[in-house]
Amino acid sequence: MKSTFFTLFLVVLMSLLPFLAEAQEVTSVSDSVPALTAKKAQKVLPVELTKETFRQRVMDFEAHPKEWVYAGDKPAVIDFYATWCGPCKQVAPIFQQLASEYAGKVDVYKIDIDRQPELAALFGVRSIPTVLFIPMKGLPKKAVGAMPKDSYEEAIHEVLLVP
Repeated sequence: MKSTFFTLFLVVLMSLLPFLAEAQEVTSVSDSVPALTAKKAQKVLPVELTKETFRQRVMDFEAHPKEWVYAGDKPAVIDFYATWCGPCKQVAPIFQQLASEYAGKVDVYKIDIDRQPELAALFGVRSIPTVLFIPMKGLPKKAVGAMPKDSYEEAIHEVLLVP
């Protein structure tokens, strides 16, 4: 009787093995999905600059009042905006996308003109959004007004990422 029970147990176990292996595969795949999702969900956002962080990351205009001396280690884009500005709100998601897409190649910053009027005045910002494209060498280029994403990308490639 013991041998019949043992044989029956082995038959049942053998018939369940394919299902157990499949369940383990599904578990291992589903375990890796959150890791992939977490990697994709990782976003780089534009960095909000103050007068002090601007002097550290972009240019110390107090130390160099008469000449442009860029302090960054990669090209940069600065979005001058205001929280109450409709066109600024429309382009904000574009700059979030650009910050993620060009992470490691281009720094993307933003400056609230109401909180940092001195920085807005330094670049003659009279209309918003105003975007400053800062290459590694040479003077920054300025664009005024809201533009579609492909126009910003074109400017990044033509002004900042030239060989």
